[in-house]
Amino acid sequence: MNRKKSPIYVYPAIFTPEDNGAFSIRFPDIENCFTCGDDIEDGMMMAQDALALMVYTNYEETGEPAPVSTPIKDLKLKKGEFATYIVCNTTECRRKFGTKAVKKTLTIPEWLNDAAVKERINFSQVLQDALKEKLNVG
Repeated sequence: MNRKKSPIYVYPAIFTPEDNGAFSIRFPDIENCFTCGDDIEDGMMMAQDALALMVYTNYEETGEPAPVSTPIKDLKLKKGEFATYIVCNTTECRRKFGTKAVKKTLTIPEWLNDAAVKERINFSQVLQDALKEKLNVG
């Protein structure tokens, strides 16, 4: 997998107002990346989620390079539309969708192993929990 070093991406989004006060949102640089929001706040949150998911699945997971972000000044907007940059972090998508298991070999004292086996401890779960706590991640 060819991931860029940072999970942070910035792309312009075009917000199109709807008759009911909602917004349709599209990302001209990310193919098939669309969403909507009930209002500006909801639209911004939905845009971050949609962008993170699309970048993660279409680029990070496939190893394809993510497209270069178009400057807002170069976008063609229709009457009533506005563009803004959306910042997303793909870390949460990796946590939710990157569930591929990786086998690790480790060594512990025999007495500790015996005690854990006797208590029916799930070694994999304990290691995952400990790593999450140590790394301060979800």
